[in-house]
This record gives sequence, structure tokens and C-alpha cells, in this order.
Amino acid sequence: MFKLKETKNKILSGALIDKDEALEICEAPLAELCATANEIRQHFCGSAFDICTIINGKSGKCSENCKYCAQSSFYRTAVEEYPLLDTDKIVEQAVYNEERGVLRYSIVTSGRRLSPGEVDQVCNSIRAIREICNIAVCGSFGLLDEAQFARLKAAGISRVHNNLETSRRNFSNVCTTHTYDDKIAAIRAAQRAGLNVCSGGIMGLGESMEDRIDMALDLRELGVRSIPVNMLNPIPGTPYENNKRLTNEEMCRIVALFRFLIPNASIRLAGGRGLLADKGRQCFLSGANAAISGDMLTTEGITIEQDMQMLDELGYKAVLWDA
Repeated sequence: MFKLKETKNKILSGALIDKDEALEICEAPLAELCATANEIRQHFCGSAFDICTIINGKSGKCSENCKYCAQSSFYRTAVEEYPLLDTDKIVEQAVYNEERGVLRYSIVTSGRRLSPGEVDQVCNSIRAIREICNIAVCGSFGLLDEAQFARLKAAGISRVHNNLETSRRNFSNVCTTHTYDDKIAAIRAAQRAGLNVCSGGIMGLGESMEDRIDMALDLRELGVRSIPVNMLNPIPGTPYENNKRLTNEEMCRIVALFRFLIPNASIRLAGGRGLLADKGRQCFLSGANAAISGDMLTTEGITIEQDMQMLDELGYKAVLWDA
């Protein structure tokens, strides 16, 4: 018997569920699971919806061998390659997004980490954005150290992104050029520098539901409250090009389960959302309450205008959710 009501009441009282409890409910009837997750979301987050956009600030020629990634130098893909964008281009996109009601904008760069010179350049771009925009600035710059994160924070960044991608058990099946512990070390370095962290994973890398639960529990232990849930978009030329796409029902079940595990987080639909026939609408009624809008790094996304209309129809309000 699936004890969804009892589990929900436990969570609403302020307690957290463990791995065994999550495994117990993960096979519950989908409609009931999703409706209950949505009640938990409403209790902890209300109508708040954290919508953000990203810019591919540096593309391709990545030294890492993540099997899902179009930007890895290990694979032959059709991805465009270019060095770090100049400040004018990055600022131009920040202004464009702010004018359309987006409250959070992230600069994302390929590679294991930025070089010292690139950190200088990014800091200049962040300061330029903050001089003319009120938009919150985030970044995804790889495995930096605490001093580098502190410099970014001083320049005006408020949050950094670094996905765990999958569980500790499954990580070496996905990437061997860096480790799960390298990821955790970078997250903790950013936190010590006073930054919020956005971290989640990609669903569809050959992981089990137990792997997904394990990753969510690690994120909870790290205190991460912005959790991207990406759906693999199989890219020709990568080792995962023939992986089966997840269904809308599978994604709804995943985000619902994440809501049970981390009830006060922004559960953020990210890469792959455009593959869903409803563009994530049902997931936003199943526990998810955040999204990346616009284009992704190397694939097309959903326009800001379309997303804003959807949020209005679903009764959400765009806010910065940093709780």
C-alpha cells in the first residue's frame, strides 16, 4: 500500500523522508503521486515560480568526456565552437531577457574550469550587467576553487550552477575525466564563498530510480535548493545518441519524487523540456516550480513569451526563489 497521505502529512509537519520511504512511494499511481507532490509544492512554495535563462558563453572543445555532451572534444558532433563571448554580447542578452520579465540570467561556459584570464573577463561582464540591469546573475563555470568563486561573488554573481548529473554509483559510467567528489568539492567551495548553488542532474543516462533518489538525497545533504531536472536529449555523435527518450509520465514521476524528497526547493525543468509534447505543463502540476526558458546550450528551447503565458494560465508568479 502506498502511504501517500501519511507521507505528505509527515513532510508538511516539517519532517523529511528517507530513502526507504521514497522507494516505497515511487511506484504509486501516477495521478495520485503527482497531485500529492503538487500539494507539497503549494504548501512550501505557494505560487512562486523561478524562471531563468542562460547564454552559452563559451562553446565546444571541452576537455571532459561526459557521454551526453555535444560540447565534449571526445566526440564528433555538429556543435558550434567559439571562445568566451565578449562583454557586450553577454550584456546585450541580459538586457533582452530582463525586458521580457526574466529575473535570473546565467552565463554558462564549456570546459573543466575557466582559466584565470577567463575569470577576469567574466567578472568584468558580470559587473557590466549589474551596472545597468536588476536581473540576478548566475554562472556555470566548472570546477573552480573558493578564491575564484569569491571573486565572482564580489563582481555581483549570486548563484553558481554545477550539476551532480547522476548518482555517485552511476557517475563513472557517465564521465571518467573528473569525479563525483570533484563536483561536490566545487559545490562546497562555492558555498564557503557565500554563493547559493544550483545543482541537479540529467534523467535518461541509464540510471535507476534508486540512482535518482540517491542523487536527490546528496543534494539535500548539501543544502541545495535549486535543482535542475534535465531530460536527456540524445545528441548524434555522443555515446548516448541512441538512449531512449523518457516519456512525459516518467518525467512527472521524477519531479514528483524530488518534491517529496526536497519539499522547499525550486524543482527546475531544464534541458530536454522541449521534447515533451506539453513543454512541461503537467510537470508543473506535479511538483516542479521552476524552469530554464529560451534556448538551451546547444539545442532549441521554448520562448520566454510562451513560458510566461503558461505560467499565467497555471496560476504561477515569476519570482526569485532563494529560500
